[in-house]
Amino acid sequence: MLAIGLTLSMSGCGSGDSTESGSGGSAGAGSNAGPTKTSYPLTIENCGRKVTFEKAPERVLIMNGASVGEVQTYVLLGLQSHVLANAQRVSISDDPKMVAEVAKLPTGGTTWNKNFDVPAEKVLDLKPDLVVSTWSGGFNAESGFATRDQLTKAGINSYVNPVDCAYGAGNPSAADQAAYDQQSIASTFDFIEQTGVIFDEQKKAFDLVDKLKQRISAVNDRVKDKDRPKVLLAYPGMAMMSTNNLPAVFSGGVYDDIIEKAGGENAFPSDKPDPELTSNLNAEALASADVDVLVIGLSDPSEKAKVKQMADQLFKKYPQWKASKTKTYTTVSDGAFIGPSNVYAVEKIADAAHPQ
Repeated sequence: MLAIGLTLSMSGCGSGDSTESGSGGSAGAGSNAGPTKTSYPLTIENCGRKVTFEKAPERVLIMNGASVGEVQTYVLLGLQSHVLANAQRVSISDDPKMVAEVAKLPTGGTTWNKNFDVPAEKVLDLKPDLVVSTWSGGFNAESGFATRDQLTKAGINSYVNPVDCAYGAGNPSAADQAAYDQQSIASTFDFIEQTGVIFDEQKKAFDLVDKLKQRISAVNDRVKDKDRPKVLLAYPGMAMMSTNNLPAVFSGGVYDDIIEKAGGENAFPSDKPDPELTSNLNAEALASADVDVLVIGLSDPSEKAKVKQMADQLFKKYPQWKASKTKTYTTVSDGAFIGPSNVYAVEKIADAAHPQ
């Protein structure tokens, strides 16, 4: 259920990891040289570790990691046949085709442990040739997961989405921490591009990123030079994250970047991801915030039928908001978090903030 995924996937960032090849070289993540062909063996640096691929992975296990951006990237790059088991659940998405497409992927009989991911013994039993985790914490033995060293000894490669190398790491490097703090939509592009390199699908990755960038550029052209309304990104279904029974509110990092590219400004701006905002937010601060546009985050498909009800409840509770007076709101789901659906969020928020 996406509610769990969205709750914990608040981190993300741009990478900048180098990509090396053992024979002939290949383009790395974020390369401006355009698509080329991957040469194997391919060695990349991932969270300070060297990972070598003798060929494109054929039996990939995608850990849940409380994210959906990784599996969505695999779907959009046409890598479904390379997926041995997918543990990321997509029950609601801003991409109208994504729920059905992810549902087609094999799960390998994976079941979540108490930390909502695939336990070490199951990972090893499946014998994948690559395990992909959203965050470094996905390889934490204390949480019941197989460590990267364990996987290496078993002949299994491991890979952390570069956006989250610092997330869940005991002692992240300065570079990884800086990347986490500077996250943006570009982080999504980094993951797509490096995945394209690993699987020798650089042309597909290049074309996908180019298409996504064009959609964002079209929005930027439409909203430039316009006043920037204050936008509140709130997930009522995640009220369990708050000690005050308030909706989960997100700011900083990719959230601010999405809102800014949509021609708005976060009502709670931050110069870096602020995962503690919701837990520290009180009713007075939310009531006194400038909110011109309300963005209601949907974390479960059952909420689709309740959108107007949720909006009306918030407008009634906070009548001082400008958004309450104008009834200005829209919805997003997975598009607010690192992943290819970011473009949908940009477009939807722009439509609400700057109606044509």
